[in-house]
Amino acid sequence: MRTTSTSIGLTVLRVVLGVVFIAHGAQKFGQGIPAVADGFAGLGVPLASIAAPLVAGLELVGGALLVLGVATRVVGVLLAVDMVVAGFLAHASAGFFSQEGGFEYVLVLAAGALAVALTGPGRLSLDALVLRASRRRRGVAEPLPA
Repeated sequence: MRTTSTSIGLTVLRVVLGVVFIAHGAQKFGQGIPAVADGFAGLGVPLASIAAPLVAGLELVGGALLVLGVATRVVGVLLAVDMVVAGFLAHASAGFFSQEGGFEYVLVLAAGALAVALTGPGRLSLDALVLRASRRRRGVAEPLPA
């Protein structure tokens, strides 16, 4: 059973990650998908013209879903994979520190997204609201609040 502080902590993590991913997805769309695809191709991303809109969409829509707490575990895994791939393809050769183009920042984003995927969204999410409603419809008792 989760405590209130745990649910608040998960909500803070989920919302902050979501906002960061929304900003990065919006930035990619703002730059223009063809420009992002060219950048991806320069980094050696396979099928860059397909990857660019998929990554931009995942970050924008996935970020919004994280903020709301919808499909959190699936979105968390997808965003973690996105950041691991970005780390290997775009940042690993520059070392650790992000100020030098390294993988530090994408590592933190991947770890946060994976943490949300593993723990779930917390009680303050649409996923939890739907689960509670489903339990009530089936007549399953609510767990005792922490």
